[in-house]
Amino acid sequence: MILYLDTSALVKKYFKEVGSEEIVSLWKEAEAIITSSVTYAEAMASFFNKKREVSIEDQIFQSIIKAFHHDWQKFIIVTVNNELNDVIDRLAAIYPLRGFDVIHLASAFIIHGSVPENFLFACFDQRISLAAAAENLKIFPKDNKIH
Repeated sequence: MILYLDTSALVKKYFKEVGSEEIVSLWKEAEAIITSSVTYAEAMASFFNKKREVSIEDQIFQSIIKAFHHDWQKFIIVTVNNELNDVIDRLAAIYPLRGFDVIHLASAFIIHGSVPENFLFACFDQRISLAAAAENLKIFPKDNKIH
């Protein structure tokens, strides 16, 4: 399976949340993990926000960051370019998504075009999941009710 992780799914590997166990299991099964270049900024912001919100020891936090940096080197990264912008134009006109969200959807759509039968889009945002399902992407979780 080719696994696309948006940021809401990716951070679940590093912090125990609803859906974390399933993401880790999918991660282990995946032949390749793909994400957008914007995920790096979103993930780092999320990590530091979580550190501010809850008490995380510095040593534990640094090991989370180190693990993320290590994993990042293994991902296939979709960059924002003119080909992606064409897809973004179409999707942004149809779906009420925020900027980075439409980048994730467009990135997944582009990859899905290459491997349609072996592709899974993991996302824990209901609006993106609904748009992804409307674009015939196989999504996880299937019954995404998380906002």
